[in-house]
Amino acid sequence: MNKLLIIFLFAVSISLVSCGGKDKPKEAVIEEKKEPEEESETGTSLTAEQIKTIGVQLGMIEQKQLTASLKTNGVLKVPNQNKASINSVYSGVIRSLLVQPGNTVTKGQTIATIANPEFIQVQSEYIGIDSKMVLAEQEYNRQKELNAGNAGALKNLQSAEAELKSLRSRKATLQQQVQLMGIDPSNLSSGKLISVLSIKSPISGIVSNVLVKMGSYVDLTTVVAEVVDNSQLHLDLFVYEKDLSKLKNNQTIHFTITNDPGKEYDAKIFSLGSSFENESKAVSVHAMVSGNKTGLIDGMNVTANISLDKQVMPAIPSEAIVSYQGKDIIFMVDSVDNKTGDTYFKIIPVAKGTSDIGYTEITLLNDIPLGTKVVTKGSFFILAKMTNKSED
Repeated sequence: MNKLLIIFLFAVSISLVSCGGKDKPKEAVIEEKKEPEEESETGTSLTAEQIKTIGVQLGMIEQKQLTASLKTNGVLKVPNQNKASINSVYSGVIRSLLVQPGNTVTKGQTIATIANPEFIQVQSEYIGIDSKMVLAEQEYNRQKELNAGNAGALKNLQSAEAELKSLRSRKATLQQQVQLMGIDPSNLSSGKLISVLSIKSPISGIVSNVLVKMGSYVDLTTVVAEVVDNSQLHLDLFVYEKDLSKLKNNQTIHFTITNDPGKEYDAKIFSLGSSFENESKAVSVHAMVSGNKTGLIDGMNVTANISLDKQVMPAIPSEAIVSYQGKDIIFMVDSVDNKTGDTYFKIIPVAKGTSDIGYTEITLLNDIPLGTKVVTKGSFFILAKMTNKSED
């Protein structure tokens, strides 16, 4: 009886060990049947509810008529005839300064005054020369009469004539000097001589710099102030030889300031260069800035897009293109699960081209089947879901 019991217990033990050994593989099989990850580095999936919530829209790569453009760099310039370095035509001491940088001035406006006692001397000599000329004319007429009656020497007549011509020439010189002072010679009288002269702006514009101080001594070479007229501001662009044939006069240019790209300005081409700049293969293209020029200053660097002819090209809404790992990508519909309704999206790398009217030209870097649907709206949220899962 004891032997039978021992045999029975041994058999049960073997059976239990055997059953235990068979259960382990089942646990391993269960582990292997876990749901596959929906996200990878090449795509992700969304449920129908997620697609509706996010607002994902699907469409096709379209053939759009877009305005092609050429991107280039340049600099803003004001023509020299619209810049002025203001000097005094006479030496003297600055008596007053009436402008400061940033002020707007008009042509002929006084920007400073200058004082010098020599100014009075010139005016005084101009006033006094008339009486000398009267005497010289009388002497010349007298000598002429004497010479006509053979009572005077010819050399005396010639001397009187030379003196009169010299005084007339001196008066003309003094008259021009007085006019250069900004004084009307006809308004001069012995009791109203001017010792302080005005320095006036030769052009209208904005004062860019004031280079003297009160009491400074200035001469003909001293620049008192600088004025710039931005109304004729133009754009100098540098275009390579291979692109020059694409350009012509009156083409529209959209440009932004390189260090402040927030605002866009417009310009139109008015001249194409005929020689290369320095040793480069770039040619200068000149364009006149149009519209509002507020904030634009001579010498600013700009980034410009030159509008070319309209062309039909494969395009997609600009918002459908997102950046992933330093590349531009779009999402295509890879497959749809008919049971769950889940949609699987796959990454397609692209190269961006011209952008216009909310669309951007694309070149597919991987082939996709004809008629494949792509994401036209919501790419950012699909990318966010994919990258967030990858990080987890």
